[in-house]
Amino acid sequence: MVTETGNKRIAILSGKGGTGKTFLTVNLAAVAGPSVYIDCDVEEPNGHLFFRPDAVTDEAVTVRIPQVDPALCTGCRKCVDFCRFHALAFTKQLKIFDEVCHACGGCLLVCPQQALTETDKTIGVIQSGRTQNVSVRTGVLQTGEASGIPIIQKLLQNTDPHPQFIDCPPGSACGVMESIKDADYCLIVAEPTAFGVHNLQMVYELVRLFEKPFGVVINKVLDEDNPAERFCQKHRIPVFDRIPLDTKIGKLHSDGRIAAYVSDAVRARFATLWEKIQKEVQSEATAHS
Repeated sequence: MVTETGNKRIAILSGKGGTGKTFLTVNLAAVAGPSVYIDCDVEEPNGHLFFRPDAVTDEAVTVRIPQVDPALCTGCRKCVDFCRFHALAFTKQLKIFDEVCHACGGCLLVCPQQALTETDKTIGVIQSGRTQNVSVRTGVLQTGEASGIPIIQKLLQNTDPHPQFIDCPPGSACGVMESIKDADYCLIVAEPTAFGVHNLQMVYELVRLFEKPFGVVINKVLDEDNPAERFCQKHRIPVFDRIPLDTKIGKLHSDGRIAAYVSDAVRARFATLWEKIQKEVQSEATAHS
C-alpha cells in the first residue's frame, strides 16, 4: 500500500499539443482521490470542459504597467532604450504600448525624472470550482496579452493539502518553465513517432536542466516501430505506461468525458500509473532526505 503523497505537485508536460497531455492529467486527477487539477495552459485551457466544475468563481489577475506624467518627462529616452520588448516609444511625447509590456518595472528604475508610475491592468482570470473529489483551477489569459506568466504564478499559489496535478502548456517555453519550477515530479507524455521523439527530446532536456525527477508515458501506441521507446531506452528513462491507440477512448475524450469515470479498465490503468508515480515521488523524497 502506497502512502499519500500529500500536497506533492506532479507536472504533466509534452513537447507539443495533441500528445494527450490533458487526457493524462484529468484522468490522473480523477483516480487520485481528493486532488487538485491546475490548468496552466492559460492560452487555451480545456481541462474544465471535462470536469465541468460547480460553483465556479472568478478572480482577476492584474499586472503593474507604467504610465507617464508628461509634465515630468524630458524625452531623454532612457526608458525607451532600456525596454527590450519595445513597449515604449518617443516622438513628441512618450508613448506606452501596454499590449506588449511585460510589467518588469525596469523603465521606472531608469527614469531620471521619476516621470513614470504604475497602474493595475487586468490580463486574465483564475476560475476555481469543484467536481466530485477534484478541485479545479483554471487560468485564462485575455486575448492579445503578452505573457501568461503572472497567471501561472498565481495559479500555483495554493496550499491545498492534496496531490496537485499541473497541466502544463505545450512545448518548452517560459510558461512551461514556470509551471514545472516548483514541481516535485514531471511526467512527460510522448508519441511513438519520429516527430514525437523530437518533441520528447526538447522537454527531456528541459526537465534535466531544472534537475527534476521524471518519467515518460508513451501515448497512442501501435503495434509497430516505436522511436520514442528506443529514445527512452537509450537515455535510461523510465517508461511508466504505453497506452495503445484506442478509438473508444478517443471518442470519450473528444466528447469531453473523463474515460476513468466511464471505463473500469481505464480507471484501473490510471490507478496503477498513479501508484507508480507515488512510488517514484517517495523514492526521490527519501533519497534527498
